[in-house]
Amino acid sequence: MSNKYKILVIEDEKNINNLVSALMEANGYKALSAKTAADGKIIYDTHRPDLIILDLGLPDTDGMCLLREIRKNSFTPIIVLSARTEEAEKVKALDLGANDYVTKPFGSAELVARVRTVLRSTRHSSDNGLLPGGKFKSDGLVIDYDARRVFIDEAEIKLTQTEYNIIALLSEHSGKVLTYSFIIKAIWGYNDLGSTKRLQVNMANIRKKFGAKPGKKNYIVNELGVGYRMCEQNDRGNEND
Repeated sequence: MSNKYKILVIEDEKNINNLVSALMEANGYKALSAKTAADGKIIYDTHRPDLIILDLGLPDTDGMCLLREIRKNSFTPIIVLSARTEEAEKVKALDLGANDYVTKPFGSAELVARVRTVLRSTRHSSDNGLLPGGKFKSDGLVIDYDARRVFIDEAEIKLTQTEYNIIALLSEHSGKVLTYSFIIKAIWGYNDLGSTKRLQVNMANIRKKFGAKPGKKNYIVNELGVGYRMCEQNDRGNEND
């Protein structure tokens, strides 16, 4: 059995699909190809690729819809490859859970480098890219991975896709400090000047929803200047603000 990373290319333009697929093969990956969102979803469900390169302008549905659907139960890294250059489109894709966003026309070397980077930064994912099953519990906090729902003292906490992904990542490494850089690369797949601020905004929203207060015991500890740590079961350490 081949141990090559499987890259699913979902792109309706034949020439670009062939180019990207050939590029992946030339760099040691196994390329899978789809030209519609429907075919892409079938191949994804059947082969569980290690990474998806996704065009947004697909003939049967907008790529954003497929991105949203895959992110309901999977951490499989996704690189958006699109002719849409508007900042709003990039932000929307990243907020929906894309790990990176590459605009057309693109450089072959750059695309391969981004694929390598995203694959390196998402090693925390569980088998076949699926989110861990079962539940995580820490005192009154319960994370239901299968349902993608979070509860505190039996009350559901409504989180955005990105907020949930951050919580799931922290819980996978509970008890350990995850640096800002690690979290940023795992969730968004890249690190730029605005990434730390984006993470801080999301964390502030999460902690507010969790009812965190300075000086109190909270589920997520802020290790100032380093990163964040989710407490292990029955371990709710003092918050350092």
